[in-house]
Amino acid sequence: MREVRKNERAFRLVILLMFVLVVPFVQCKKTSSAPPPPPPPPASSNFTVVTQTINSINFTSTQTLYGINASPSIRISFSDKIDRNTASSAISYYNKTQNSSNVPFTVSYQNNDSTLVITPSTSISYLNEYIFSISTLLKSVSGKAVSSRVDLNFITQYDPSDKFPRISDSALLDLVQQQTFKYFWEYGHPVSGMARERSNATPETVTSGGSGFGVMAIVAAVSRGFITRIQALQRIQTIVSFLKNTAPKFHGAFSHWMNGTTGAVIPFGANDDGADLVETSYMMMGLLTARQYFNAADPAETTLRADINTLWNGVEWDWFRQNGKKVLYWNWSPNSGFAVNVPVQGWNETLITYVLAASSPNHSIPKTVYDSGFARNGAMINNSNYYGYQLPLGPPGGGPLFFEHYSFLGINPNGLTDAYANYTTQTKNHTLINYTYCVSNPKGWYGYSDSCWGLTASDIKNGYTASSPTNDVSYIAPTAAVSSLPYTPTESMKALKFFYYVLGDKIWGQYGFKDAFSLQNLWFADSYLAIDQGPMIVMIENYRSGLLWNLFTSCPEVKTGMQLLGFSAPYL
Repeated sequence: MREVRKNERAFRLVILLMFVLVVPFVQCKKTSSAPPPPPPPPASSNFTVVTQTINSINFTSTQTLYGINASPSIRISFSDKIDRNTASSAISYYNKTQNSSNVPFTVSYQNNDSTLVITPSTSISYLNEYIFSISTLLKSVSGKAVSSRVDLNFITQYDPSDKFPRISDSALLDLVQQQTFKYFWEYGHPVSGMARERSNATPETVTSGGSGFGVMAIVAAVSRGFITRIQALQRIQTIVSFLKNTAPKFHGAFSHWMNGTTGAVIPFGANDDGADLVETSYMMMGLLTARQYFNAADPAETTLRADINTLWNGVEWDWFRQNGKKVLYWNWSPNSGFAVNVPVQGWNETLITYVLAASSPNHSIPKTVYDSGFARNGAMINNSNYYGYQLPLGPPGGGPLFFEHYSFLGINPNGLTDAYANYTTQTKNHTLINYTYCVSNPKGWYGYSDSCWGLTASDIKNGYTASSPTNDVSYIAPTAAVSSLPYTPTESMKALKFFYYVLGDKIWGQYGFKDAFSLQNLWFADSYLAIDQGPMIVMIENYRSGLLWNLFTSCPEVKTGMQLLGFSAPYL
């Protein structure tokens, strides 16, 4: 018992001692009023890009910027001071267009060395593609590498200065007609006199339709004094004699392409190695125009008219109905017949085919073939509104502008109407839709403007396409706007001046305006095509004098044929 009490006293002493020691400590903690010190901020582990601009325009590495001037200022701001010793090795600046040549540049530092400003030492080139980058070799003064690259791809603007001296509008139109005419005159085939299909293909390939446009261009050239009447007569007689005596004919029609020396058919495509009725109609339009122009009583002009009539009367337009169908067919082959089987239907560039078929003295078609075949019983009517312009005929957006050029090289649309359309409205509004589409530029292509417009069929990079508001791949063809002068004189003249004065160093050459270009893709054709060069000469002349319209529509057969189809116009 004594031992137990002794142990209890010891236990109490221990408890008392713990209480004496702990209580003051606890009381001290409770009465302390000082807040705990804040934790130190963590040291920054990144050196990052804060902003990146070129000429105050923000950019990302996934986009290409267009229209940048020739002295751009690239400004990159970072989250920390830059180690200047690392800048030169981290920056890359080169001209991709010119074989990746380096761009000399200067660097300045701003914002306490946290911002780089890079400018070229001299002006860089217009319409060139440039690549600028800053790699992760760039470091901050604390030795940290920048966390991500800076990459910039940009294309400089076109040179806005004039490339040629300014001349009067009349002199400029003379120049464009005369220079373009050289395609048919100097580059015409030396044996047949026919127009070569294009400047960048075998020179033996000549084109029927393009040669018809060329004949009309020759008539315009005589009127403008570029060549003499005798020179023109001789060249057209060479063409007519070749067609009459050498070129094969298929029920009176010609092939699309042929050899300019032998006349042998050059197939246009599979089973297309015989007649092309549409191309034949372009040729006949040109020849009838020449027949009306060379109206003198002397033997040479009399012979030319007689030979043209032989060719004209020989075309069996009605045979191309395929045994009496109410539509004309485009092609026929001596080897595969009507295998191509493409009906000639509107609205498109083939109105002239039906007009001439109805006008034929001995192979005419009735109005029902026009109504059912070309007009598709009214299915070619559109009448929708695009950009504020009602479109009487054709596909959505109007289609390529050659729809309003080829047939109307000879047919005057002014005051022309039938059951389906007012053709003054059709030609004008289709052009204005095309123009307004390019100005509004819904796809954002670089270069499109009220001075740079015109979508039609043309060469493009690595190919050919029929450009239109529904098939816009960034390519402008000068023939589209220039050949529309009779419909949109103000808009077309503005484009013509831009093409010549501003882009002349890129697209003006030996035979006038080259076929097409894309400022978006930095591509400029080196080609000229007969079917694009011819309309420019002819439609400029129709705008200036109405010469080709007056000649073609003076043909008695054409008046009769158009009246038969239900057309009405002051000249009928």
